[in-house]
Amino acid sequence: MACRAMDFAVAIPLGICSPQKRDVKLFRVKCSVVSLTENAAVSATGSGGRPWKVSDARLVLEDGTIWKAKSFGAAGTQVGEVVFNTSLTGYQEILTDPSYAGQFVLMTNPHIGNTGVNFDDQESSQCFLGGLVIRSLSISTSSWRCVETLGDYLSKRNIMGIYDVDTRAITRRLREDGSLIGVLSTEESKSDNQLLEMARSWDIVGVDLISGVSCQAPYEWVDKTGNDWEFNTNGRPGETFKVVAYDFGIKHNILRRLASYGCKITVVPSTWPASETLKLQPDGILFSNGPGDPSAVPYAVDTVKELIGQVPIFGICMGHQLLGQALGGKTYKMKFGHHGGNHPVRNIKNGQVEISSQNHNYAVDPASLPDGIEVTHINLNDESCAGLAFPSKNIMSLQYHPEASPGPHDSDPVFGEFVDMMRRVKANA
Repeated sequence: MACRAMDFAVAIPLGICSPQKRDVKLFRVKCSVVSLTENAAVSATGSGGRPWKVSDARLVLEDGTIWKAKSFGAAGTQVGEVVFNTSLTGYQEILTDPSYAGQFVLMTNPHIGNTGVNFDDQESSQCFLGGLVIRSLSISTSSWRCVETLGDYLSKRNIMGIYDVDTRAITRRLREDGSLIGVLSTEESKSDNQLLEMARSWDIVGVDLISGVSCQAPYEWVDKTGNDWEFNTNGRPGETFKVVAYDFGIKHNILRRLASYGCKITVVPSTWPASETLKLQPDGILFSNGPGDPSAVPYAVDTVKELIGQVPIFGICMGHQLLGQALGGKTYKMKFGHHGGNHPVRNIKNGQVEISSQNHNYAVDPASLPDGIEVTHINLNDESCAGLAFPSKNIMSLQYHPEASPGPHDSDPVFGEFVDMMRRVKANA
């Protein structure tokens, strides 16, 4: 069938008129009719006359469901655990959070990419997650800080992304069935059954993911929170406290907040011996956030055990879970974990409710902890343990992110509590 052009006269009402008199404006729309055979060819090749991208990627979940999507970022095939994140913004902080190693992050907020990417919001030097799953990819960016589009950013870092997929349906499936292993692929040569087999033969439980994200040698951290972004400067101590921070996948803003509270920080690898840490004569020790299963890193648990009672200790996320195990408790894998910037947590010590930023798939079982250990925070969504304290050993920990990047700043005072604990112990030494 040959193409032909047709002209149509279109009448559009201008304002609200009476039935007897209506103002209209006439203009012509020129349309082209394309043959069915040509349209079919375009659909098959995904190129040539269409002003939009066609589906060229698949997400295959271990439950057998297959989700067609459009790709952006890197191409190829990748396997990972699919989790959903309820944050409304902060996708760049999420991309560079080492705690997401081995996972595909599905953003429940439908519109992603509108502010582009900048180099100030990175939480580490690279992207560690396996892939990004979103509903709608912004076709433009609007931010004075933007230096690159999200798609270009992911391409350069070899991170896969897909969009135009039903993220609400996938989120419901994850909430009902729990976190699922999935495979992202842009490779047409791989069949659905092959991708399904990949998903069902891969497991994240029991895998040491920390060793792949930790630094390889000690270094000094010197950056504080920039003046433009500082939001809490009241009551800062004038003295300096030496802190050794174990890097299990640490976020830069944790270090910035500690430095802003007057800490001089030495960051050490996850395998750094406890004896070497004590030689540095720190005033306190931080066990950081990190990815995966705390039971998969017994060497880290042993290090924590050796350092308990030596100096004040603060654990965040993975550090909280490692402390739970080192103190004799147990950890368990949650159904779909906590990932987002809107989790309500009750601070039992003062009765206040904090809105928190969280990212973890494992939790400490408080019933398994020995006497003397206090549960200090409770997640109000599911009543899981969100914080611990062991006053006689000068230990405190949180299951969530007090640096809140991205997220609210409700929990920032906990850095001051850590400093107060170090000051008190130092004064009584």
